Amino acid sequence: MRKRLIDEDPQLTAATDWLKLDELAEVEISSEDARHPIESALLAGAGSGWRAAVPGKQTIRLLFAQSQQLRRIRVRFVETAMQRTQEYLLRWSGDNGQSFREIVRQQWNFSPEGSVTQTEEHRVDLSGVTVLELIITPDIGNEQAVASLAELRIA
Repeated sequence: MRKRLIDEDPQLTAATDWLKLDELAEVEISSEDARHPIESALLAGAGSGWRAAVPGKQTIRLLFAQSQQLRRIRVRFVETAMQRTQEYLLRWSGDNGQSFREIVRQQWNFSPEGSVTQTEEHRVDLSGVTVLELIITPDIGNEQAVASLAELRIA
């Protein structure tokens, strides 16, 4: 018997090459723990992820030198120490940050006894992206929680 696996979304699986953000974008961050720089979250194999230096809401902004077409955005968060409810907002701009359009706003409950990792892969169809922004509220009930990001990948 001959068999063949079929792919339900060839564009999604073909897009395994993540954008080289170190070559295509400049990054702005609202704060950064020197032991956990943003490169650790944006570049494969670069470390254990990014962590803010101060508590509260944080912004990570990618400024593209040339507008980009985006098909996938993957975010991964890890929290093993404390129970908290995090919210993140992904939004984009096609006019260098003059105006933004929301992609997704999502909350997640972390619990050391069970739910310690959140990985989300968003399918998008965005053309002319000049700015991609990730806003993290590490705990909607506690302004003293510190934001972190294990991974951000874009294709």
